[in-house]
Amino acid sequence: MTSHYLHIFTQRKSAILLILGFASGLPLALTAGTLQAWMSVENVDTKTIGFFSLVGQAYVLKFLWSPLMDRFTLPFLGRRRGWLLLTQLALIVAIALMGTLQPSRDLTLLAALAVLVAFCSASQDIVFDAWKTDVLPAEERGAGAAITVLGYRLAMMVSGGLALWLADKYLGWQATYWLMALTMIPGVIATLLAPEPSQKIAAPRSLQEAVFTPLKEFFSRSNAWMMLSLIILYKLGDAFATSLSTLFLLKGLGFDPGQVGIVNKTLGLAATIVGALFGGILMQRMTLFRALVLFGILQGVSNLGYWLLAVTPPHIWSMALAVAIENLCGGMGTAAFVALLMALCNKSFSATQFALLSALSAIGRVYVGPAAGWIADGWGWPTLFAISIVASLPGLLLLIASRHSFACLQDNLAFSLRHRFDAGYRLARYLVMAGAALLAFWLLLIALTAIKLLSAASVSEWLFEGGILCLLAGVTAGTLLDLLSQRRRAAIES
Repeated sequence: MTSHYLHIFTQRKSAILLILGFASGLPLALTAGTLQAWMSVENVDTKTIGFFSLVGQAYVLKFLWSPLMDRFTLPFLGRRRGWLLLTQLALIVAIALMGTLQPSRDLTLLAALAVLVAFCSASQDIVFDAWKTDVLPAEERGAGAAITVLGYRLAMMVSGGLALWLADKYLGWQATYWLMALTMIPGVIATLLAPEPSQKIAAPRSLQEAVFTPLKEFFSRSNAWMMLSLIILYKLGDAFATSLSTLFLLKGLGFDPGQVGIVNKTLGLAATIVGALFGGILMQRMTLFRALVLFGILQGVSNLGYWLLAVTPPHIWSMALAVAIENLCGGMGTAAFVALLMALCNKSFSATQFALLSALSAIGRVYVGPAAGWIADGWGWPTLFAISIVASLPGLLLLIASRHSFACLQDNLAFSLRHRFDAGYRLARYLVMAGAALLAFWLLLIALTAIKLLSAASVSEWLFEGGILCLLAGVTAGTLLDLLSQRRRAAIES
């Protein structure tokens, strides 16, 4: 029986998923932590290094150009693999070119190449996620997600810690970037060998259809707003616990950086990989709904380890145990969560819908940090980790309330369309659109302020707060309408 569940890990498709997951994760550190270290060694000022962090916005905004990859098919290797090959070749060239520069001398050109690498990397993610969604059947999504996480995390180790070590001890920074460019070549080979989807999937017939039809199709479902809320809330407790974990271990408990690096980064990363793989195996034995519930409960309970660390005398072994358990459970939750995103995508628009849903899933990680810092500073670390446990409950309750929708997913049935509360749903949609517009203006003002073309701190703060409030109000209203509609439908059916 066990060998049956492990069979997927021996398939050729799994090796391709692993290598493509590796290619997906490799460029991330090369425009983030590794690049920051290089600039720091070259004595670039801290303010400039901080400004380079804006390069990562490409991963958040990738849904803006994802419709192009749904609409247009390149004249080689099919609808998904053609784009994969193009982005990977562009990454090899751009990363290698970064290795010909020096931050102290070629900062502007290095910034342009970093933006190009981030853009091509985000584009590769778009197409890889779409290819996974198109190729993997429902029963293989959990294991496929686990294998992808394994490849992605291994790549982060290579382009992060290993690259720093090689640059410092043996190769120097420029040669290290050239080596990282060569490390992308297995991804190119995997793309050439990757299978096409077993069924013919219709592509959008126009760019307008590629942009608007995925949104229209998704929001016509009777549970669309519930699913959006679930995506935002499911990993919220996990985000609260881990957003300031390094700071907690260093300043809150007084461990030295070497201890934190070994335990929180090395052991934590290994535990995440093991958790994702174990979660993928378990998901072949249970439905997606049960896996999400089980792993969601484990995610919340695992935060108890950090709370115990905060209220007991610090010890290296208790820290290692808490970090290992939290990352193990978080990895299991990640495997189920990625499988959920794949299940929610219409294969005709999988690039656009997956990019949008994954961007929404980042909301918790991005905006929890400031709130966590405020709680820890005002009420202490034990309170923060107690709140992280409580923050995992709304996602679990909403998941249980969505059980009927997951029954449809498990049986490969289409989502039922909504027929009630049109005016209420329209208001929710307008609120979300207004919030998105306010946040777009906020980002524009932040960029203009950073390059000293404008100074509008008070207006910028108002735009951010107004955008967040509009988004929360819209999603909350839509979710409540979904719950009310589902209750009425259940009453009628009974």
